[in-house]
Amino acid sequence: MLKREIYLSRIRGFYDSDLIKILVGIRRCGKSVILKQIMSELKEKSIDEQHIIYINFELIEYEKLLDYKELNKYIKEKIRDNKKYYVFLDEIQKVDKFEDVINSLRASIENISIFITGSNSKLLSNELSTVLSGRYVLFNIYPLSYKEFIKLTGRNGKDENTFWDFVKWGGLPNRTQFTDESNIKDYLHSVFDSIILRDVVERLGLKDTVLFDLLLQYIVDTTGREFSAENVMRFLRSEKKSISTETLYTYLDALCKALIVKKIYRYDIHGKALLKTLNKYYMTDLGIAQIKNNNFEINKSFAIENVVYNELLERGYEVYIGKTKKGEIDFIATRTNEKIYIQVAYLLADDKVIEREFGAFREINDNYPKYVLSLDKMDFSKEGIIHKNMIDWLLEENK
Repeated sequence: MLKREIYLSRIRGFYDSDLIKILVGIRRCGKSVILKQIMSELKEKSIDEQHIIYINFELIEYEKLLDYKELNKYIKEKIRDNKKYYVFLDEIQKVDKFEDVINSLRASIENISIFITGSNSKLLSNELSTVLSGRYVLFNIYPLSYKEFIKLTGRNGKDENTFWDFVKWGGLPNRTQFTDESNIKDYLHSVFDSIILRDVVERLGLKDTVLFDLLLQYIVDTTGREFSAENVMRFLRSEKKSISTETLYTYLDALCKALIVKKIYRYDIHGKALLKTLNKYYMTDLGIAQIKNNNFEINKSFAIENVVYNELLERGYEVYIGKTKKGEIDFIATRTNEKIYIQVAYLLADDKVIEREFGAFREINDNYPKYVLSLDKMDFSKEGIIHKNMIDWLLEENK
């Protein structure tokens, strides 16, 4: 089992905290495994198993606990002394009013540490923040990074065939069990269908799954490009789907709430302001993109851009598109006091491409690091701008 140290290292300092630990991520990205690894570490610290309470709401034996009152009763009956108890609630969004249970436990039991996971953005909502009174810390969990994929599979990370396999089929951990492409497709379809049925149709009440599918196909086909509602409406009309702008944004919001896609905003570098228009969308997992792709091959340039975006998120950065006076920077990534600028290119094939990628930084006058990432093996670094081979960058130790 792959130990997902990048997440465990962030969570460890909160093991004994009374803050609610919330792990959020797309279905099958590995949240349950991380919970089990936390429990294993607690046991290594000599925590008695009787003081570790684990409930997975996807298992039928816990079905009666989907009633929030039964859940509250069950947990309280397990607590029999004044020592610290660690409570793990996996896929908690299946329980209506789960927030009431958490607040009740916090109010009535002094020595308790609660961990919860979920697969949709209900756990990110302002409503939840209000109900829990800000007494929580949130960890976004993503599918495997390329480096984790290599560690789990034991494959040669420097091999471009391995890299393109990752780009094509994504980083959901269980897909690595299969080598036959038809098996991988079947698995990814089952994951996607479970997201549609549980997180979209049931929880969000959206009945037109054909429309949902068409919209996702459009997002896949235009990943990394400026989003235009007008263009989407035109595409849907060509598919004999006539909808209002309001309905379009409702379904687009549903895609985001199911954590299938992520919206990225533009940041005006000179005006130092976040812009709400002309944002872009990237896929949380490129394997889902592959099975929803209308074309024979996904655009490789935009796919590797998506890989870089996902990697930056996993490394803990907040990521934006950079708007300059005359153009755009692919990514501005910030965390704590750190900021980096990144341009992504498939290959620096000629002087024109080199000028485009390196020249994009010309209007930026600060001294923060500037990178160009591509699949070239030759180092094109110049004028203080660092060029890196993308695979080497993905395999670097996270700092």
